[in-house]
Amino acid sequence: MSGKTIKKVLYRIKHYWGYLAISVIMAMITVASTLYVPIIIGDAIDFIIDRGNVDFAAITDCLIKVGIVVAVTALSQWIMNVCNNKITYHVTRDIRDEAMERIAHLPLNYIDTRSYGDIVSRVIADVDTFAEGLLMGFTQFFSGVMTIIGTLVFMLSINVKITLVVVLITPVSFLVASFIAKKTYSMFKLQSEARGEQTALIDEMIGGQKVVLAYNHSDEAIEKFDEINERLSKYSLRAIFFSSITNPSTRFVNSLVYAGVAVTGAITAIGGGITIGQLSCFLSYANQYTKPFNEISGVITELQNALACAARIFELIEEQPEVPEAENAVVLENIDGTVELEKVYFSYVPEKKLIEDFNLKVKKGQRVAIVGPTGCGKTTVINLLMRFYDVNSGSIKVSDVDIRDLTRHSLRAGYGMVLQETWLKSGTIRDNITMGKPDATEEEIIAAAKASHAHGFIKRLPKGYDTEIGEDGGSLSQGQKQLLCIARVMLCKPPMLILDEATSSIDTRTELKIQNAFAKLMEGRTSFIVAHRLSTIQSADIILVMKDGHIIEQGNHDTLLRQGGFYKNLYESQFAG
Repeated sequence: MSGKTIKKVLYRIKHYWGYLAISVIMAMITVASTLYVPIIIGDAIDFIIDRGNVDFAAITDCLIKVGIVVAVTALSQWIMNVCNNKITYHVTRDIRDEAMERIAHLPLNYIDTRSYGDIVSRVIADVDTFAEGLLMGFTQFFSGVMTIIGTLVFMLSINVKITLVVVLITPVSFLVASFIAKKTYSMFKLQSEARGEQTALIDEMIGGQKVVLAYNHSDEAIEKFDEINERLSKYSLRAIFFSSITNPSTRFVNSLVYAGVAVTGAITAIGGGITIGQLSCFLSYANQYTKPFNEISGVITELQNALACAARIFELIEEQPEVPEAENAVVLENIDGTVELEKVYFSYVPEKKLIEDFNLKVKKGQRVAIVGPTGCGKTTVINLLMRFYDVNSGSIKVSDVDIRDLTRHSLRAGYGMVLQETWLKSGTIRDNITMGKPDATEEEIIAAAKASHAHGFIKRLPKGYDTEIGEDGGSLSQGQKQLLCIARVMLCKPPMLILDEATSSIDTRTELKIQNAFAKLMEGRTSFIVAHRLSTIQSADIILVMKDGHIIEQGNHDTLLRQGGFYKNLYESQFAG
């Protein structure tokens, strides 16, 4: 799993190969200059021959060289870190862009069947963790590997026998790091998943806090949170435990290396094989050689965490998008308002049938009302008309063109939709009204607000149309939010309308005024109206009575009452008095 994830990460890094090349070159310069310093210091030690017999001129030259080399090292490290930062944050930016692009093109059933909190956790928290691990990998992993290789080369140039002692003990460190890495990856993956689950619960509870309090669900919510938190704590402790033993384990191995070099070097120096300065240089190399193992072992832990998070974000990015548009998809222009559903079958899950053999022909300008009990398929028909879902079989045509042969953008631009569930974005009142028509004039915006009866409360706001509102309308009432959504449609004046319980949150007096405004807006426009309150759809040209995904009755209000069927019973139950 981690191998596939690494390949995906490397694929995204290759777009920044220029920065990567500079970073590698700077890392090589940094390592080379760092390893050159002990040689200069070793030479300086050898110039201290005896008490009172010191070559100060030669030592001064050595110190000047050390100063120059340190300056070169600092500059190359700075350039390397700049490049590493650019690579890391460009890659994470690209991954977030990919994730948002994929979310925008995911089928609705993916969003409907997953918690929003988990998706948010993947795009925000997991990508941040991945960025931290990737940056640490660049800054320490590659330079650490180069340090190990460079140190071995320098040590071989001084004494082969002592170098062999170092090489023979090294594999123990790799074995320790490999064992711990396998353990930490699985634990960090579980930790990441539990964190996503916890984020989802928090998002859910905060979003529905009023309902939670109203139904005294706080204790159950806290109990569920505690259970998830306990699991997260357990996974985190295990992950941290395995990652924390990495450093002490490798340090123990590194101490063995240092001891081996010290003993072997001292014996060799006594025998005249190397000078004291060279032994000092060797001991310095032994420290520099073992230091990257400590760093790499720590980096591997962070990388395992980062890769576990990367795997989750890549799962999202690689989800199957909605069915792609046909290569020769038509841009729908000059919509005449005719809509035809022919032998339509659809179900959200194969084993549970919903819409079956649905047939309907709508002429230009007709008002079609859809009524029926909860779960009969009313909103599903709207989802199919907008192509939020594709039919399992059959066809839906707009202006005699199958909607699967149209671009989704042009199809949806042809509809104006007001849903029972209001949605407003963070921004000004004006931004929310002009969402479908950003270039609208001030006069058009005010006219749309007046038509929806929103102008009055907007003018009472602190800054009128320039008042900032928070996510999902902030402190606005549900009715005010719905009026803004209606104003949005009033401004666009689309050729077709979909009103799904569009006035459900509005008081009766305002509703009557809006119904009049809608009546004017619907003149000459094909309209689909989903309603539970039958008083709002009595003037419809066609009323479809649905039950269990089928049209069981069809006609206008008077015709259906005369039939004395399901619609009449439904009507009389609302107007029994």
